[in-house]
Amino acid sequence: MKIVDISTRSFRYTSRTERDSEGHTHPGPEREATQTMVTVKTDDGAEGYAFGAGAEVIRGLVKPLILGEDPFDREKIWRHLNEMQRGNRATLTDRVIGVVDCALWDLAGRALKQPAHKLLGGFRSKVKAYASTMCGDEMEGGLNSPQAYADFAVQCKEKGYTAFKIHTRMPPIANTPNPKEDVAICAAVREAVGPDMALMLDCFHWYTREEAYYIGKELEKLDYAWLEEPMDEHNTASYIWLTENLTIPILGPESAEGQMYTRAEWIRQKASDFSRAGVMDVGGITPVMKIAHLCEAFGVRLELHSPGAGNLQCLAAMGIPGEYYERGLLHPFLDYEAQSPWLNRIDDPLDSEGNVGISQLPGLGQDINWDYIKGNEVTRK
Repeated sequence: MKIVDISTRSFRYTSRTERDSEGHTHPGPEREATQTMVTVKTDDGAEGYAFGAGAEVIRGLVKPLILGEDPFDREKIWRHLNEMQRGNRATLTDRVIGVVDCALWDLAGRALKQPAHKLLGGFRSKVKAYASTMCGDEMEGGLNSPQAYADFAVQCKEKGYTAFKIHTRMPPIANTPNPKEDVAICAAVREAVGPDMALMLDCFHWYTREEAYYIGKELEKLDYAWLEEPMDEHNTASYIWLTENLTIPILGPESAEGQMYTRAEWIRQKASDFSRAGVMDVGGITPVMKIAHLCEAFGVRLELHSPGAGNLQCLAAMGIPGEYYERGLLHPFLDYEAQSPWLNRIDDPLDSEGNVGISQLPGLGQDINWDYIKGNEVTRK
């Protein structure tokens, strides 16, 4: 079996979100947006699919590197693409490699009629989810105050969530970042949901040591499950200091470059208590599972970043590390269940006990709505 083509299809959908000047996602007016699906084809007709990655980098850079390769040689392909980042990092990002790697895992699963997590080594069929909020805003009825966060946390608890993660208010909102406001939000949520719901904080990512320490000490009093990325992750020394001086677990690195190598260094230096990775952060399922095995060897928990089919397949194959699936980003004004019309069913259905069931369909487990894609197609390259 050899790869004979890798292509992209772009199609329209209606988005109900927008990004602010700092890159944070919020509810917004309906607008036309474009999604892209990558397809890997083989000479015997097998295909694999994954969403994301633009046509130009796939056609111009990735395609010449993988044509003629055995699609089951995922390790070989991943390492070649990873090496090619050295001179192409601006375009051949970890996210692009992640999409290609996910498409290869999807192809393997579809060819063998097994979900990817069975090929990885199955461990579980469901995982606890936490409700992960959007960053705060200034919308009436949105996430504009401690009470608004508290009210939304109660709504999520009533839907079955047993855990809730707060992204607080950040720039460009006036008078932010504000450690005291962050703490006030966290305190209001804890009071509203009671002592049994697991709570986490993902705040402004460039606080000083002193600000992060203040927040962490207050969260210890509120019995929070972890504090996530409160400082620049390139400043490893500050994370070592913070981890040593707080009892609340510190989660990271999330956005620092370096895939499994960076996570290994953070574990070695004790820069965090829990590690962090995601298929679109580190270059796909292949490196996430390397990180999972690294964390397991050192007895360190690995919490995966962001929702998505690839992360769910990894979580289904992870033994000791990985307690939660991040479900979001959520907001009172948005219907999370209706955001991906190119799928016949969402990747991460939530049950009444706060668990996400992991699809047993082949590959990434996605039920793709081919009629929708065809009916809204913009380009195919």
